[in-house]
Formats: sequence, structure tokens, C-alpha cells
Amino acid sequence: MSSLPPALNFSETEEGIVKKWKEENSFHLQNELSLERGDEEYTFYDGPPFATGLPHYGHILAGTIKDTVTRYAAMTGKHVDRRAGWDCHGLPVEYEIDQKLNITHRDQVFEMGIDKYNETCRGIVTRYTKEWETTITRLGRWIDFENDYKTMDPSFMESVWWVFSQLFEKNLVYQGYKVMPYSTACGTPLSNFEAGLNYKDVSDPAVVVSFPIVGEEDVSFIAWTTTPWTLPSNLALCVNPEMEYVQILDKKSNKSYIMAKSRLSQLYPIMNNKKKWKPKMADELYEIQKNFAGKDLVGKRYKPLFDFFKNDSYFQVVDDAYVTDDAGTGVVHQAPAFGEDDFRVCLAKGVIEKGASIPCPVDSNGMFTDEVPPVKGEHVKAADNKLIGLIKDNGRLVQKDSLFHSYPFCWRSDTPLIYKTVPSWFVKVEEIRDQIVENNKQTYWVPSHVKEVRFHNWLSDARDWAVSRNRFWGTPLPIWANEDMSEVICIGSIAQLEELSGVKVEDLHRETVDKVEIPSKKNPGEKLRRIDEVFDCWFESGSMPYAQKHYPFENKEKFESGFPADFIAEGLDQTRGWFYTLMVLSTALFGKSAMKNVIVNGLVLAEDGKKMSKRLKNYPDPSLVIDKYGADALRMYLINSPVVRAEELKFKEAGVLGVVKEVFLPWYNAFRFFLQNVERWEGITGRKLQPSLEKVKSTTNSTDIWISAATQGLIKFVHNEMASYRLYTVMPALVQYVTQLTNWYVRLNRDRLKGLDGDEADTENGLQVLYDVLLDVTLIMAPFTPFITEFFYQHLRKFQPSFVEAADGGGKTNPVKPGKSDSVHFLKLPEYDESRLNQDAVEAMEALQSIVEQGRNAREKRNISLRTPVKSVVAILRSPSENVVKGITGPLKKYILSELNAWDFTVVPKQNQHDWVTLSLTPDFKVLGKKLGKKMKAVGAAVKALSHDEAVKCLEDGKLSVEDVELDATTELVSKLSFSKEGDYWEATPSADGSCVVAVDCTQDAAIISAGMSRELINHIQQLRKAAGLDLSDVVEVFFNEEEGVTSTEDAVAGNVATFDTKFKGAVPLPERLAPSWKVVLKSDTVDVGGSKVVVSVCRPAVAVKDSMDENIKMIFASKEPSEFSEGQTFKCSVDGKEAELKEGVDFWLSTAAKAKACKSLPWF
Repeated sequence: MSSLPPALNFSETEEGIVKKWKEENSFHLQNELSLERGDEEYTFYDGPPFATGLPHYGHILAGTIKDTVTRYAAMTGKHVDRRAGWDCHGLPVEYEIDQKLNITHRDQVFEMGIDKYNETCRGIVTRYTKEWETTITRLGRWIDFENDYKTMDPSFMESVWWVFSQLFEKNLVYQGYKVMPYSTACGTPLSNFEAGLNYKDVSDPAVVVSFPIVGEEDVSFIAWTTTPWTLPSNLALCVNPEMEYVQILDKKSNKSYIMAKSRLSQLYPIMNNKKKWKPKMADELYEIQKNFAGKDLVGKRYKPLFDFFKNDSYFQVVDDAYVTDDAGTGVVHQAPAFGEDDFRVCLAKGVIEKGASIPCPVDSNGMFTDEVPPVKGEHVKAADNKLIGLIKDNGRLVQKDSLFHSYPFCWRSDTPLIYKTVPSWFVKVEEIRDQIVENNKQTYWVPSHVKEVRFHNWLSDARDWAVSRNRFWGTPLPIWANEDMSEVICIGSIAQLEELSGVKVEDLHRETVDKVEIPSKKNPGEKLRRIDEVFDCWFESGSMPYAQKHYPFENKEKFESGFPADFIAEGLDQTRGWFYTLMVLSTALFGKSAMKNVIVNGLVLAEDGKKMSKRLKNYPDPSLVIDKYGADALRMYLINSPVVRAEELKFKEAGVLGVVKEVFLPWYNAFRFFLQNVERWEGITGRKLQPSLEKVKSTTNSTDIWISAATQGLIKFVHNEMASYRLYTVMPALVQYVTQLTNWYVRLNRDRLKGLDGDEADTENGLQVLYDVLLDVTLIMAPFTPFITEFFYQHLRKFQPSFVEAADGGGKTNPVKPGKSDSVHFLKLPEYDESRLNQDAVEAMEALQSIVEQGRNAREKRNISLRTPVKSVVAILRSPSENVVKGITGPLKKYILSELNAWDFTVVPKQNQHDWVTLSLTPDFKVLGKKLGKKMKAVGAAVKALSHDEAVKCLEDGKLSVEDVELDATTELVSKLSFSKEGDYWEATPSADGSCVVAVDCTQDAAIISAGMSRELINHIQQLRKAAGLDLSDVVEVFFNEEEGVTSTEDAVAGNVATFDTKFKGAVPLPERLAPSWKVVLKSDTVDVGGSKVVVSVCRPAVAVKDSMDENIKMIFASKEPSEFSEGQTFKCSVDGKEAELKEGVDFWLSTAAKAKACKSLPWF
């Protein structure tokens, strides 16, 4: 075990564990064991990703959250079905194929054939599934790829048909014309929530155009627009009936315009500059000729910009309250084919008629048709400048500018959307909106504000959902109808289609079902044909809970018993995507939410705060990061960040490295330290360490009691927080615990655990406690960091008596036990032990740590090395409990003395604190702002003026009355201790919260300096032992040689013999002059001790002899090892025919130290 490397290659270790899991089929075995036990079902839905691209950090983050929660569920007695799924249809696939085949118009698809087009789409949808499986598996995520589902599977598509047929039967489906967000690159309308997925800041032309009034040609309405391409389709102008309008004479152009009075700044921008604008300047710019109410302008007719469209109802002024004065001129140009409000207003005011065609000179790919000859065949966005030029040539351009604003882009093609009137099939979301909002209230979200604000607001304003797309690769809408739509049938299953058509189909894509005709029941001899559209792929993903199980055709009971899902998780963008569609469809079908608990993660951005971009290469490749640092480090970095609170994370590779350095390496070092010292202890005692909870519970060591309490507290905290899905609170606690274990418990007990304290029974107690907490933390961390915990478990399990049961396949069976079970992930997480929770021990250790940290800070202020002792350390604590004081002045005192290298430590009693510190109070103005109002200054001055004794009394009373205001001392006042003891030899440091002040006596006398040098020498000797590759049990002799005439190191050793004797078990360093000439140096170096250069040598033990011994006999002893002799032994030898009889302890000794003591070679030894 001690052969573990000093530094573990985490990534290589993880790869070995991935291989082990695969060979042993660990994930499926965990599921089988769970099913065998009859564990309670825990339903998890995994939103299907597109496999047309490789997984990025967003996928890795969401996957890590999902894996952590489902692993936790599986390790707390739940059976979790984790099934991978793939989104195969829709725009992401079609857009890529259109790019590949250079398809720019849907007619080209009909020319090549839908069957060939769809087959090409089918060919790429699973292109990267193997890469996904490799990455996700390497990440440590356990999910079933063998039994995956695909949205293009006939079974999935049939369930989608069933979902739609249920909505159709409930009269929640209709066909209508609506102005929809429209992707000209993809040639299809998008739903409102899709339009909200990809906003960008862009610059668009902004123009003001004139519309001369018929009969008053010298007066014009002026309207502002950022979409000049819609002006050829203008049919009306709209004003606000209650707004005040003016007719002005523009003095520069000498033209009269009508516009909203409050929007004059649109024509005269200087009016927006409050510093420069003066009302008298208006006389130079314009003259108000008339005033109107908006309603008085209704019915006026104007001269159109173009003569492409004509109708008696066109080109009139109408009114509606949607017109505002926050931008533009207060006069809004109406193009009902391209604006939702335009369409609504023009329909309501009789400008257009319901069901009648309206001017829409733009085709499915955003190109102008021949109805607008000047820009025929040009894309609408590209035509802006030409149209502006035509308007200018006609004398109708009043102002040209540009506007930088946020504009929706197609989430797939990344091209600007337009709004366009298109026929679509809709789900009546507005009809069930109140129920959807109510169902959302029954769900639990982390963080809650996403549910209560972002998602709630989106649901509250939800519009009817356009679920049809004029595309090809998707689930066809199951509607068969005659030409005039007077007979419509919605099909809900393959069997129903066969029953009505006589045709049995095995695939449900367009190339198959478009050929199927259904005989009309109303008009014999007539055939019903399927309509052209396919489903929006979001409808498919929203149907995933039912379709993945082929509900209701299969798994009916299993689905219904597990619905709604216990847990789902995705990114913040899915509030307008998958979360939304799940909620809409489940409410429509079953009247309830599809999920109970939701975790929402934020976006992972590049380190510079920009969106991660393959083109810019502004982020490290995920696979390279995993290869470099390991998946566990990446998982912990992501989960222990703001991104799990739905905030943004600027990804930094250095952050992943930080996890390795600050968490995994210390944790591994503690684990390796444990194994090394168990091996040492077993070698010395001849016994095997057998875990004993009884010994752990019966220990009286204060640090043992503390770390056990901290571990049980951690277990309790993790269970409480995971029950509330708060990963963002769990990870910091886990990280903090590992720090406490490695930086405090192990460090404070190093000598004890190494057996250097000489009490093997106490050493065993320490090792028992360390084993217990290592096993507990390994288990509780397993869902979060599955690899390193598996690695630790495989070593720790061997100590368990049940390890022998793992033989012959026993490790793959129930009941699961630590030791017996072949994977940590088969086990149940530990429950906390109430009897071992100990708040007093935890608080005492917190006080110790604060004292040590402040004491070190005080030493640093005076540049006193930790190797140099200080005479005393004094702590002044604000209102410490009796148990804390007892702890740090009793059993914990030795640790404080050791950590601060101090000779004495005291806690100042409360009654004497005024001699050492001053307690001051200040109001917490963040809390008191509203309460104090104008009294803030006076109250602040009064509180700050309190004396030390008055402040102490205030805290004891818990309140303070000042300026007729009563303040709560706990919540409304901030207290702070500051050092006030006289004496230059004191150095003090307060804690950050002002609750603790630690003072260090910095007096440096001869004894202190000597002890400091001893500490330096001890450190050098330990470094040499380490460099020589020695174990703790290896016995050596140490010699030092100072420069001629210098004796400072020898003086330091002389003054601290007991320290060296204890530290090195009798092997006190001795001057080089005493060493035998035949000594064997294992490691030697010139080091600095107290400013002097000293040669220190670590040597093999050697026999020492009397100085007067015959040289030939000396040579015999030079070839002998001390281990060949025993104390008091007589040794006989013959040299040159002469017999010699020599006695150990008189003529020779087993070490130079023994000789020096016997011969009194050194007066101090």
C-alpha cells in the first residue's frame, strides 16, 4: 500500500476505473441490484440533445448535475432508470444538410425527392453518438446508451402522434394565420419561445418617412421604422387616440409634419441633451401650427410610398393604444403581413379582412417576389438600402440614421429573423395558460427565482404555440384532410391509420405517410391526404416523457406510476424551450406538471466573458482538460461555481487545476499518509488494523472527537441539502471538509499517527478514526467525484472483515456492504450518527483555528519564523462559551502551542479583558437605513462613543437604547475587538469579524534563539532523511560540522537535548569530531542554521570504540553492524595471534551517542 506514488496521475487513474466499470458492467449491475432489492422508483427525464455536433461545456455541466443527483438517488435507496436520448429531427439537421447540398429553396427538395433528402438527414443524426458516448462515459456519467431512444424511432413518433391526437380531441388545436417569427435561412416559422433563444445586439437602419395627406399635400404624417424593407407593404398608419399630436413647420426644410408632441426629439435630437437644450432654441428649429388629439386624426387618408398594392381600404390613419411615445414619432407604419400588432390592428379596423389575402411580397426564403420589381429576388435585409434610396429619390425620406438594438436571430442558422404572416397549426396555450401557471407553482426549482420570476413571467404571457413547420425531416403532423379542409381527421396511432386507410406502415416519415390516402366518409370517392407540415422538434422533445416509453402503447402502468418526473435539469435557456414544452403538454394531457424538481444551470462562457466559439478558439478543448486534470476535477470545478445557481461562469482552466491542487492532492496525500502509517503500525505490532466503530466512539482525543463530529455534521448537511437539490451549498461544504481533514486533523496528528508519540494504543485510535472518516467521506463524495472515491474505496475495502465475501462474484450480489461490494457506487450513503454530533468540539476547534491563524499573522508582522519559538500567546475572545475555553486551555492547548511554536498559551478571563482590548460597536447601516432615517448620523455617533464596559454591557443585555431608538445588539450592531495592551514586545492581530484578538509575546532572548535554531536543525535533518529515501522506522545517526571557531549550533543542541532526544528517539545530533572514521554517510548537505553554515550528515548506525583501542581491532569493529551485538555483550577476537576480550559499554558501544554519554565526551550530554 505504501508503494502508492507521491503524486497520483488522476486522469490515468480515472481511465483505469472507466475500463474496470466497463469490464464489470458496473452501471447495469448497480441497476440490477437495485431492482432485485425492490428499491423505490425515482423518475428522471434526460432532455434529448442533438448529436450533430460534439458535446461542449454546457452539455458537460448539465450532464454532471444530472449524474450527481441520480447517483445520489441510487445511493440512497432509489432505483433510477437513466436512459440516453437523441433529438434527431428539425432545423439543426436540415440546416446542415441544406448547407451541404447548397439548398436555398424548398422547391429544390421536391426536385431531389423528400425520400432522398430525408435519407441524407438520417445519415448525419447519429454521426457523433459514439463521440458523445466516449466523452460522457469518460466524464463518469452513468447513463444507458445501449437502450437509448431516438426521436426518429417509429415508436417515439407514434407516441408523438398520440399526444397531438389527444390535444386535437380536447379542441386544443387549430389552424390559423398569424404573424410569426420566421427564419428565412431555414424557410420556416418559429414559435415565440424559439425566437427568444438567440438575441443579438445589432445595428439596423432607422428612417423617418413622410406620408402626404390627401387633399393637404403640403402636410405629411411622418413615421419611424427600423425595418425599411416592410415599407413597400405599408397599408395604414396608426396613432394613439389619447396622445397629443402637433402639426409643425420644420424651418430647415420649410415642410409641415404631423407627429406626437412628446416625440419632437426624434426630429431634433438636441432636445435630448439636457445641458445644451434651452426651450428658446425651439423657435429656430420649428413652429407649432396646430394641435390634435390622436383620435381626431383617424380616417385621414394619405399618399402611399409605392403603388405596388391598391385597395380602397388601404392608406388610412387608424388608432390603437399599443402606440407609445418611448421611441419614433408617435405615428406607426402598418404592414400587416410583417407585424403582429399591425395585423391585429388592421384586421380590427377593416383595413384587411379575415381570410382574405394581404400584400406579402416575400417568399419562404425571405426574397422579394416580382410584386416589388425594384428589389425582386433580393433578400429583405439586403434590400434596405436600395429601398431607402428609392424613398429618398421620391422626396419622402425625412431622416436617416442607424439604431443599435437587441434583435432576435434564428437559434439554428444564426441569421436575423423576420416577422411574417404564415399559415400554421397551433396549440391553444392561452386557453390553458392559467392552469399552466398554477401547475408551475406546484413545482420546486433551484434556484427558486427562475421559477418565480423568469419562468412564471414567460408562462403568464404565453401565446398559442405554433407547432407546425414547413419542412421535411420531422414527425409529420397526423392530419389528413380534403382540399378545402371541410373534412379533417387526426390520427393517433399506426393501427388507426391502417384501419382507416388499409395501409400498414412501419415508418412514419413524410416519404412513407405522404403516400397514404384515407377514403372520405363525408364524400364517397374523395380521398383525404396528409397536410404538408411536420412537427416543430420542440413538440417532440416536450413529448419525450411519453414517447421514450412508447406510451400509451407500451409501459402504461410503469409510466403512470412514475409520472411526473422526480427530477430534471437543463440550462437557463430551456425556460423558453424544453421546460416550457414539457409544462404545456403535461398540463394539456394530464392537468399537471411533467416534473416535480428542477435544477437550472447558467451559461458557461469563455474566460474573457464571451460566448464560447469554435471559430475564435477562446476555450480549451474539454477532452484535453479531462486528459490533463481528470474528469473529477472538472466536475467539481463546475458544480462548485455560480453556474449551478443559474448564473454565468467564465471558464478558467486554472480553476480546474486549482481543484486538483487544493482538494484532490491534499485528500490523496492524507489517504496515502494513512496507508503508510497503517503499514508501519502493522509491522511494529504484528497485528492487522481491523476497523472498529467502538474504538472510534470511545476515543478521548479531542481532535478525534472533533473530526468525527465534523464528519457526521457533513453527512447530515449533505442529506439535508441534497433533499432540496442545492448542489451549490453542498460542494463548498465538501471542499471545506476536505480542507479541515487534511490541513488540520492530519497535520495536528502527524507525529501521533506516525507513532512518534510512543503510545501505540493511541496511535491505533488515531488510525481507526482516520479510517472511519476517510471511508465516510469517500462514500458521501461518491456521487460528486465518482472516480477518486472509487479509487480510495478499492483500497479501504480491504480492511473490512466482509472483504473476503467479495470472492467468487460475491462482490456483485446483495446485500451490499462496505468491503464486500465491488464498487463504492453499489453502496448506500451513510446516515449521520446523532451520538457523534458534538457542537462543543466543533466550536472549540473553530476557536483553535482562529487563534492559530491570527497568531501566525502576528508572527509574520514581526518577521518571526515559525521555527523560532515565542514565549507566550494570549487570546482574547468575545463571549466564548465555557466549553470552548475549557477545550482550548485543556486538551487542545498542546496543539495551539505546537502550531504556534509557543511556550505558553492563555485565554484572558472576561473580567480582565479591558486590560488587553477595547470593544467597540458600530451600527449596521445596511440593516438600519430605513429604521433610522434622519437619526442615522446621531445614532452612529452615540453608538461609537460607547466605552468598553458600556459596549460589553450592551452585548450582555442584547439591546441598546439610543436617541429614542432601540437597537438589537445581535442583528443591528457590529462589534469589534481591538488590542490596547501597552508594551512594545506584544504583537496582536484581530480576526476578520472582530470576535477574537491574539497577542504574541515577541521577546527574543538567548533561550528563544537557541530553541529556534534547534527547530531549524530538526527540519534540515528531516529533509535529509526524506532525500535519502528513509522510512520513519529507519534508525540513523546524525553529525554536524560547524565552521572553525563557531559553536552556535552545538550550543543550540546542548540547550535543547530533550527536544532532539524525543524527536529522534535518542539519536541526538552530535559534533562531527565524535563520529567514527568508518561512518557511512547516507545523505549530507551544507545548510543554514541561525545564520551559520553547517554541514549536516545523516549516517548509517555504526559501532563506536574506545579512542585507545588497537587500530587492528578497530578495523574489525568497522566491519560490524550494531545489530550484531547486544547491550553488555562480551566480544572475543584474535589479532596477530593475540586474543582480545572486549565488553559492550566499556570497550565499544552500539552508537556514538552511547559512547559520548558513557565517556562524558560532551559536558552537555
